[in-house]
Amino acid sequence: MSTQEKTFPPPGLSAAAAGTPVPRRRKPARKKNTWHGLIWVLPGLVTLFLFVYYPLVLNFRYSLETSNIFTGQQRFVGLENYTRLAADPIFWKALGNNCLYAGISIVFQVGFALVLASLIENLRNQRFRAILRSIYFLPSAISLTVTGLLFAFIYQPQGGLLNGMLDAVGLDSLQQAWLGNPATAMLGIIMMSQWQGFGYSTLLFAVAIQRIPRDLYEASALDGIGPVRQIFSITIPLVREMTGLMMIVTISGAFQVFNEVMVTTSGGPDNSTQVLGTWLYRSGFIKNDFGYAAAIATVIFIITLALALIQVRYTNKRRV
Repeated sequence: MSTQEKTFPPPGLSAAAAGTPVPRRRKPARKKNTWHGLIWVLPGLVTLFLFVYYPLVLNFRYSLETSNIFTGQQRFVGLENYTRLAADPIFWKALGNNCLYAGISIVFQVGFALVLASLIENLRNQRFRAILRSIYFLPSAISLTVTGLLFAFIYQPQGGLLNGMLDAVGLDSLQQAWLGNPATAMLGIIMMSQWQGFGYSTLLFAVAIQRIPRDLYEASALDGIGPVRQIFSITIPLVREMTGLMMIVTISGAFQVFNEVMVTTSGGPDNSTQVLGTWLYRSGFIKNDFGYAAAIATVIFIITLALALIQVRYTNKRRV
């Protein structure tokens, strides 16, 4: 028997009883001490607690009080601020404007942006695709303040670009003060916001589409599937995670909108363009009612958190 041949113990005898050396089992590697990893993430956790969670707790406490920033007086009132909130017609008007803002933003910045990104990525000329991406993304690089001032000039009743175009095509009967009419002011602000954010959403969807294997499109084309069917059967299912992310970002942004309204109408005319952010600002910094403003902030947080959790759960269930 050669030295390289292995010997096995007879049946019914253990390796130790037969005199066969038993190889030692390696001890499992010790798990790394989790405290070492915690040291590295501790600065981030402390920062997150100090600047996110602690202010949230303070805001909820302030919503249960009435406070005067000039005198420093505070008085506990319980749920009185929330009771006032439920009976405030301007609050419900602002909430309705935020919901309208969110609905239109989903249509443009999620639905239309996904379709446009699909059309751009289906172009064969790569240089032309890059040019179109840059053109659509350019408005997103402009600050909200500059955009608001730009559209304030566009919507001007006398000499504004929009009324001038209507006059040029013979629709002068539709000319009006777009930001001065309560029926059109909010829609005008929403359209301004869609113009600015549409390109950013399109670019993100284009990046997500580029990650889809081209073999799927080539195979579907050989089976006679057209571009429209490819969008619904291949593109939309495979960019579902990006769609979920854009839904969360769009809805959260719609309930936190502030700058667009402040630089154009400041909530007017007749509070027709008030949103939760501007009504919070007016209640706290103009009316000096910080307890009521804190209650509005709490409602905004609850709405955005609930919608985000619902969307995340739905996206995880439908993940491809």
